[in-house]
Amino acid sequence: MSAWQHRRRPTAAAALAAALSIAVLGCTSGHPSNRDRPFAWFRPGSPPTAWLRAGLPGQRATLSYPNSLRLMHGDHGTVTVGRDSRSGAVLVYLNVTPRQGDETLRNWPSVRLDHLRQDGETAVHVDGVSPALTFRGGRGRCVIDTYITKIHSNHYQEIACFVQGSHAASVLVAATPTGAWRVYRPLLDRVVSTYQAG
Repeated sequence: MSAWQHRRRPTAAAALAAALSIAVLGCTSGHPSNRDRPFAWFRPGSPPTAWLRAGLPGQRATLSYPNSLRLMHGDHGTVTVGRDSRSGAVLVYLNVTPRQGDETLRNWPSVRLDHLRQDGETAVHVDGVSPALTFRGGRGRCVIDTYITKIHSNHYQEIACFVQGSHAASVLVAATPTGAWRVYRPLLDRVVSTYQAG
């Protein structure tokens, strides 16, 4: 499982995110509180017709995303999509990776947190753990967590999911700087809800 590529400190992320939120999100501004039910937002369905699609090499797994995001360089055999500010700070990071270890629906929360810590991330904190979820074409389980990166001490928040399709399994990560979480959260939720399992 590939780690998030850590970039420059997102100093301008929150300000630019607010200015771009309407164009980037492409979805409704009303968003329910997730404090008591952190995955109540998850409603699997088809993506908007205008969204772009990127398939995971060798799988049927497909990531859908708005055209305000772009394909980015990532590890071989993976799909990475995102958006940077003009200064190069990460605003939105989406990544799909084939299963590379012993990830299962049952052990996914502990596997993801262990992976972050093994990569040297600190202050790893779990905000929510889902039950088994029905994705398009498969089943999955997700965690919402925050952490501070080893490089540059950037603060990030993510939705990380393990998704088992009928033919293959994959890991989906949808993340943003912690300071921009409230702005980009609806977009990340929509991306996760429209993910097509392999």
